[in-house]
Amino acid sequence: MLTAEKKKKYTVEDYMMLEEGAPFQLINYDLIMSPSPTADHQTISIRFGQILLNFLDSTDNNGFVVSAPMDVKFDDGNILQPDLLYIAEERKADLVKDRIIGAPDLVVEILSPSNAYYDLRQKKDIYEKYGVKEYIIIDPVQMNADLYALKDGSYYLHQKAQKNESLNSLILPGLSFDLSRLFR
Repeated sequence: MLTAEKKKKYTVEDYMMLEEGAPFQLINYDLIMSPSPTADHQTISIRFGQILLNFLDSTDNNGFVVSAPMDVKFDDGNILQPDLLYIAEERKADLVKDRIIGAPDLVVEILSPSNAYYDLRQKKDIYEKYGVKEYIIIDPVQMNADLYALKDGSYYLHQKAQKNESLNSLILPGLSFDLSRLFR
């Protein structure tokens, strides 16, 4: 088991020595610990997951959907745990192992006071660098969501939706829902 000694850089090998379920992510070779999410965070996560699964079922899409905690390894210094992720059916066999190895097609992060910096900066940069096609950031305090899409290797803000507006996915055509379904 990994001890609490401070190292300058942590690796995948160090991360894998952590106890299963330990509240850490490996972000830019640094072990980042987070407390458990708030009740609002978890409620929004479940609601979004349900919307996503219902949509996939209605379209016979056999893509892979999972919620945190699920490790996603991007490289030797970055193992992240997005709140929700989706991988297209045709990429599932290549990416889904004991953990996810490589970039999902869609990642959703729900902001909390303890993680907002990482979700908005470092994790966003990693998702962009490794080719996550669509990145949705949900803000429970502001009751809005930002949808970033990847174009020519860079994210651009495709849509900013408020509580009573619809969010429209680009990689899942037809997935459109009113954000009020998340913020009840």
